[in-house]
Order: sequence, then structure tokens, then C-alpha cells
Amino acid sequence: MFQYDFMQNAFIAGTAVAVMCGMVGVFVMARGLSFIAHTFSHIGFSGASFAVLAGWDPFYGLVLFTLASAVAIGRLGVRFFRRDASISVILSLFLGLGILFLHLSAKQASFVSSILFGSVVGISGRDVWQIAGLSVLVLLALALGYRMLKFDSFDPAGAQAAGLPVAAISAGFLVLMSIAVAEAVQIVGALLVFTLMTIPASSARCLTHSVFSMLIVSAALAAAGVWIGLVLAYYTNWPASFFITSVEALIYFIALGLQQARERRPA
Repeated sequence: MFQYDFMQNAFIAGTAVAVMCGMVGVFVMARGLSFIAHTFSHIGFSGASFAVLAGWDPFYGLVLFTLASAVAIGRLGVRFFRRDASISVILSLFLGLGILFLHLSAKQASFVSSILFGSVVGISGRDVWQIAGLSVLVLLALALGYRMLKFDSFDPAGAQAAGLPVAAISAGFLVLMSIAVAEAVQIVGALLVFTLMTIPASSARCLTHSVFSMLIVSAALAAAGVWIGLVLAYYTNWPASFFITSVEALIYFIALGLQQARERRPA
């Protein structure tokens, strides 16, 4: 399997994105921002479609649109986007724009499928360096802001009372999250971005209570799901995104079962 360049690229890029999303996802779940991750993925689809229409690399459109939306959410405030009506209007608008951009660019259905459902085995060597570099930058930013982000995510009232710049922390994390979503779209697609952004983190919360342990376990589970999914996809010729999603879901249900068994156990 590893004699093929496309599988080597898929494993390297998939691992980089999985580790990054696994760690970012811990804070996404703690801050209750899973709905914004979903919003970013739809906006990213529209951005990739616009990039194709403009003759750019689709990844540049993904990053541009998700970054712009992160800045907008940071300025308007997360509470505004918690409204069901706001979310549904934004999702519908950007899905419609994405479809329009693809129609105007006359791209084939295969491109639509790769954006919506991911195309990890189609990643080129240049894409690998791009994805790995951005993943490292996001992880470095997380490491630098870890203490403040941890405090604000798991004890927001205490962080505000301590005088931390909570607005700046929130805006900065939204930017990191938008980059993570843009990268995850290339692996599992816009419609399945929840797979790497929320499921491993949810599994980790069932298995451990330490924030640092959650980060490590979440990253490991995300990477394991990608590796198993790629191996199964190679030998069955079925979509890698399907296997990655299925494996991560299975891990979550196992972790949930272990948590419930622990809680039922007499002290």
C-alpha cells in the first residue's frame, strides 16, 4: 500500500489534519461551538466553489471564506449566531452560492463530490506540505495560548473575573478553528467535517477528565480513525470518508459504554 505516492500523501496529510482537529475539537466542544464548525464547513464549500470559478486553487477559497466568516462572527458576537434562524439562513445562503458558483464554472459532478465528501486519496505532494505547514502553525498557536484558552473554555466566568481578554481569546480561537475546518474539508468533505472536529473530542471526554489528557486522547483517536479508514478504503475501494466516519462513531460508542460502565460500578 505504501509503495504508492497517493497513499503516502493521504496518510501524511490525514494524520496532520487529524491531530490538529482532535486537539482543536476539545476546545470546540468545551466552548459549545460545534454549530459554528458546521457553519464554517458550508461557507468553505462556497469558498472552494468560488475559487474554481475564479481559476484559483480551491483550498485558497476555502481558507479565504472561512477566515472571513471567523472575523465576521468575532465582530458580531457568537451569541448572534446561536440563534436558529441566523444559522439556517447563513447555511442556506452559502450552500446556494456554492451551487451557483459551480454552475457558472461548469465543473463536473466529481468536483462537487470531492468538496462535499472529501478526497483524501487525491491529495498531491504540494497539498501535503501546505496542509502539514498550516497544521503545525495551528498547533503552535494552541500551545502558545493554551493556558488562557483552557481557562476561558472550561471556566469562562473565572476567566472574565480574572481580567483575561476573553473577547480577543474568542476571536483568535475562531480564526484557528476556521483554518482547521478548511483543512478538514479536504479530508472528509464539507458535509462530514463534524467527524474529525467533534467525535474524537467527545470520545476523549468520556475516557478522561484532564484537559491535557483529552487533547492527547482526542488527537490519537482522530489519527487512528483516519489510518483505519484509509487502510479499509484501499482494500475495499470504498470511500475513505465513509470508513473514517464509521470508525470514529464506533470509537465514540465504545467510549460512551465504558463511561457508563464506570458510573454504574459501585464506589
